Amino acid sequence: MSIEAISSETNNYERLNNAYMIRQPASGTGPSFNDTMRSSATVSSGSADLDAIFERAGRIYNISPDLLKAVAKVESNFHPNAVSRAGAMGIMQLMPGTAAGLGVTNAFDPEQNIMGGARYLRQMLDRFDGDVRAALSAYNAGPGRVSRNGGEALSFTEGYVNKVLSNFHGGSITAGTVSYGRYFNDVSYTSADSGDRSWLSDFAGSLPQMLLMKIIEMQMNSISDDKNDVNRIV
Repeated sequence: MSIEAISSETNNYERLNNAYMIRQPASGTGPSFNDTMRSSATVSSGSADLDAIFERAGRIYNISPDLLKAVAKVESNFHPNAVSRAGAMGIMQLMPGTAAGLGVTNAFDPEQNIMGGARYLRQMLDRFDGDVRAALSAYNAGPGRVSRNGGEALSFTEGYVNKVLSNFHGGSITAGTVSYGRYFNDVSYTSADSGDRSWLSDFAGSLPQMLLMKIIEMQMNSISDDKNDVNRIV
């Protein structure tokens, strides 16, 4: 191996190492996760500077913003309204259960989604002792599967992990500014759009599932209200 190749590999290793080896989120670096959730909970449409959001998320969770962008580029190519066939939502493609567990109330709000995705990746890095490949594998396929694999990255996620790391090592990534909204007709495209819009059919195909989820959510809220009424009576 040439000296130039060794130097390049060393620089890539150091850059990746700096992206995730700080174990705990920084303090005093801006609004807290809960503050972000509250401030954007009622926002259903607007525009967002994604690069600025990734920078804030990186500071809060001590992850390189470019690593977060590399994940987002593979997951959705920065489309805030993207929905997969499995029901994963938004820029960081959060599953409904994962989003709820992270405190994300509107997965189509870019700031909530990116903050939620950064928080989740931080959890995966901590869970797998800073092993970035295992953490990315868990982000893609679930931490339970990775744990059952001895904490090692899963073979069927190798393509995903390599694509994320290739984007990360490829240099600074620009996410741009996007317009977003909760509904299908609010979808707009940005400079990040590669021309692959196959996810639009994913979104349409997921609408029945999303409607069912909303009905279940309304029923759960109704049950909770009934319990509160009983407690007030007692």
